[in-house]
Amino acid sequence: MRVAMYYNNRDVRIEEMQTPHIGSGELLVKVRASGICGSDVMEWYRIKKAPLVLGHEIAGEIVAIGEGVTRFKVGDRVTVAHHVPCNTCHYCLNGQYSVCDTLRTTNFYPGGFSEYLRIPQINVDRGTFILPDEVSFEEGTFAEPLACTLLGQKKANLHPGQSILVIGSGISGLLHIQLARALGAGRICAVDITDYRLKMAKQCGADITIHAKENVPACLSKANNGRLADLVIVCTGATSAIQQAFNSVDRGGTILFFAPTEPNAITPVNLWDLWRNCNSIIMSYAGPPDDTAASIELIRAGRVKVRELITHRLGLADTALGFKLVAEAKDSIKVIIEPNK
Repeated sequence: MRVAMYYNNRDVRIEEMQTPHIGSGELLVKVRASGICGSDVMEWYRIKKAPLVLGHEIAGEIVAIGEGVTRFKVGDRVTVAHHVPCNTCHYCLNGQYSVCDTLRTTNFYPGGFSEYLRIPQINVDRGTFILPDEVSFEEGTFAEPLACTLLGQKKANLHPGQSILVIGSGISGLLHIQLARALGAGRICAVDITDYRLKMAKQCGADITIHAKENVPACLSKANNGRLADLVIVCTGATSAIQQAFNSVDRGGTILFFAPTEPNAITPVNLWDLWRNCNSIIMSYAGPPDDTAASIELIRAGRVKVRELITHRLGLADTALGFKLVAEAKDSIKVIIEPNK
C-alpha cells in the first residue's frame, strides 16, 4: 500500500509499505479521509520520531475483521480514536483520562496518511465509532479534534452567557468558537494575525474580531461593556498570545491553554494579579471516548458545522502540499487527505 512518510515539514514522501496484517480482535480500515492537524506540523515535536506516517484524524471503511470482533462488520463506516485510555488506572478513575499512561502510548498503525490502517484490539474496544449516515467521511475526521475541544470547554466550565475570547483562529480556535456558540456562550471575540482567519472566525459565530497587532484588552473591553473576558481560550503557543491571555481575562475568569509551547519555553506569570483577581488556569489535552461520541452527535445534528471549515481536499500524492499549506497557516483552515482517491 502507499503511505505518506514524514521526514520533516518540507519532506513528505510517498512510499510503499506492506498492508498491515490483523490479528484477533483487530480491524483493517480503508482510510477514506484523514485530516492534517496543527500538531502534525509541530516540527520540533514530530521530527524526533521521523521518519513515520502521521495522521490521527481519520474516517474510513472496515474491510477486514479479526477473530472475536462482534460489534463491527465489513462495510461499516467508522472513525477511530488513535489514543484510548485504560479506564482502570488511578487517573482514569478520577476522570483524568488525558494523563493515563495507556492513552499516551496507544495508537493505530501506521498512521492516517496511508491507504489502510490496522486498529489494535484496545482501540477497537473503546475507540472505534460508527459514523451516522448523515455524517460523511470528511466530516467524520473532525470527531477527534472536536472531542478535544469539548473536553477543554468542559474542564474550563464554560456555561451560557459567558463572554469568550479565543486567541488564535486556526482550526482549533474555529471549533472552539462554534462549540461555545452551540453551548450558549454570550459575546465571543476572536483574535488572530491574519485577516483571512478573522473572516472565518466571523463566519463561525464570533461577534467581534481583533487583529493581534491591536491592543487586544482595550478592544475587548470596549466591545464587552467595559469588561474583559470570562473565559480566554488560547489556541496558539506564541508567547505573545500567552501574555495577551493574562491581560485579557476578567476578575474571576479562567484561561484555558489549549495549545502547547515548545518544551522549556519560559513564560513570565504575574502571580499577584492571578491571586488578587481569583483567576483560574486550565490545561487540556486529548479527548476521551465519551467526548468523541458526543462530538459525532454534534456534527450529525449540525450544531457544529465542520464541512465549511474544509479548505483543501487532496489525494495522497499531494500530502506534501497539504503539510506546506498547514505549516504556512495562511489561506487554509482544514486540509483533508483522501488516500484512496
